[in-house]
Amino acid sequence: MPVKGDAPVLPGARAIARYVRISPNKARRVVNLVRGLPAKEALTVLQFAPQAASEQVYKVLASAIANAENNERLDPDALLVSEAFVDEGPTMKRFQPRAQGRAYRIRKRTCHITIAVEAVAPAARPAKKAAAKKAAPAEAKPETKAQASESASNTEGAE
Repeated sequence: MPVKGDAPVLPGARAIARYVRISPNKARRVVNLVRGLPAKEALTVLQFAPQAASEQVYKVLASAIANAENNERLDPDALLVSEAFVDEGPTMKRFQPRAQGRAYRIRKRTCHITIAVEAVAPAARPAKKAAAKKAAPAEAKPETKAQASESASNTEGAE
């Protein structure tokens, strides 16, 4: 009988940052940007993302790539972000004094960021559009009767 662990596993690595002092919802916005991208492209996206969480996610992704390269001996150029998710960590509770002796609770949220990368064959990645255009023959389209008569009338009027 097949067991859950019997499925073929692609080689890869993962990294986890725990107790990161940023809200899980804010971190999820950034993680959604890189899920499914090639690893090098994901690093570039994170480098230029304006969100504050992108720095933390960048560090976790860089760590996952380093784990794959050093521990699993995988080529960093052939890595793909296969899994990326953010779990909620413990919430620190603080109090802010307010008017008339009241106190408002402040919740300082934390999260756990997990990113997994896996190796893919270089041929499995989508080809560039420019390469497809070069392969197509560049033939001139035949003119229709309306276009031919219009271009002929334009040349006659210019003389």
